[in-house]
Amino acid sequence: MKHLLLIALFASIAISSSAQVQTGAWMRRLDTSIQYLTIVDQYFVITTFNPDEKKFYQTRGGTAVMDGKQMKGVIEFNTSDKSEVKSSYSYNYTFNKKDLVMSIGGIDKTWIWVDDGNEGLAGNWRITGRMQDGKIAAMNPGARKTIKVMSSSRFQWTAINTETGEFFGTGGGYYTFKDGKYTENIEFFSRDASRVGSSLTFDAALKNGDWHHSGKSSKGDPIYEIWSRK
Repeated sequence: MKHLLLIALFASIAISSSAQVQTGAWMRRLDTSIQYLTIVDQYFVITTFNPDEKKFYQTRGGTAVMDGKQMKGVIEFNTSDKSEVKSSYSYNYTFNKKDLVMSIGGIDKTWIWVDDGNEGLAGNWRITGRMQDGKIAAMNPGARKTIKVMSSSRFQWTAINTETGEFFGTGGGYYTFKDGKYTENIEFFSRDASRVGSSLTFDAALKNGDWHHSGKSSKGDPIYEIWSRK
């Protein structure tokens, strides 16, 4: 009986560890660029850029359900191929400890683990409110949306239209969140490469599950935003 209980315990730990590692961030170094993959809240985003040359190359993302063998979902944006939006995909994957090996187009690609995606502001956030004329104006859900996909250390905001496949812009890098201060360190920006390398600090707080975010934008304009997890 004791032997059976130990087997059950180890099996439970293995399942728990497998489930935990399936959310977070991973990276690959390519010949002239870096590629990051983030998977949180059943959503994924892959982005390729060169921080040294301040070049943004492409980004792609959508829903993601992982069953231990395959990741499946629907593409919501793709800057390289707009026609892929709304199409479904399925990739086989395995883990080498915490590194992720994913088969894309019949080619196995190894992603080096960055973080587990269960600390800080990790999640798939969508902007739901913004201060206008001293009042919070609600931003109703729709096909056009701005999301911010966060692991425990990586962030990326993306403005898209999931109905038309339009892409309006993206930016991201790594962040810190401590003592009510949220700091973004920008590593790529699709619309303005001059912002790469800069850092922005905001006041931030989690209130009833929502992220309240205030300070000044990259243009220097005052902002107060509310973000909610999908």
